[in-house]
Amino acid sequence: MCHVIVTCRSMLWTLLSIVVAFAELIAFMSADWLIGKAKPSSSEDVDNRTGGSQEPYHPTLGIYGRCTRIPHMQLSRRDTLCGPYAENFNEIASGFWQATAIFLAVGIMILCAVAFVSVFTMCVQSIMKKSIFNVCGLLQGIAGLFLILGLILYPAGWGCQKAISYCGPYASAYKLGDCSLGWAFYTAIGGTILTFICAVFSAQAEIATSSDKVQEEIEEGKNLICLL
Repeated sequence: MCHVIVTCRSMLWTLLSIVVAFAELIAFMSADWLIGKAKPSSSEDVDNRTGGSQEPYHPTLGIYGRCTRIPHMQLSRRDTLCGPYAENFNEIASGFWQATAIFLAVGIMILCAVAFVSVFTMCVQSIMKKSIFNVCGLLQGIAGLFLILGLILYPAGWGCQKAISYCGPYASAYKLGDCSLGWAFYTAIGGTILTFICAVFSAQAEIATSSDKVQEEIEEGKNLICLL
């Protein structure tokens, strides 16, 4: 018989697992890892309302994507265009970024799988006599290690030609040059920290769903158990 067990700690772990998976996925897909040096507006970039030049813009560069401004077909201004600069894996700008993409992708796939499974922990608390929370916590810890490896390797690719074109000639491995870090990089770091918090907190979720109070309500014949 399936017993639906909901506790504050188990629900918090489930929600946090889902948030972490989405945060890492969004960061990975974003082009806002590096914010390039300011590009001056050309003489064509004239604001029709004020007659003055538009402010310089900052192109952004991700692991496999980028955002930049291109001339608009009809208007005398520039629009931002975002999309992948690499049509396939081999065209990613740096070997270090290729390794980063692999490690991050593996970590994110594990996190997404755990996030999917976490939804069903309200009804299923064990797999082959092993706590599903402990198994998921272990997987989250492994995913966190993959994410750390990816984030460590990412700055080593700052010396590639693609990064230099955005960050200037002084850019090199672990040196930003004229670039600055974008929100996607910080989101990936924050998500990695939260991944390890989830891994630790999974033990608390397991304790909450197997407490004496829960066992008492199961013995009373309740199928839906909600505890604070």
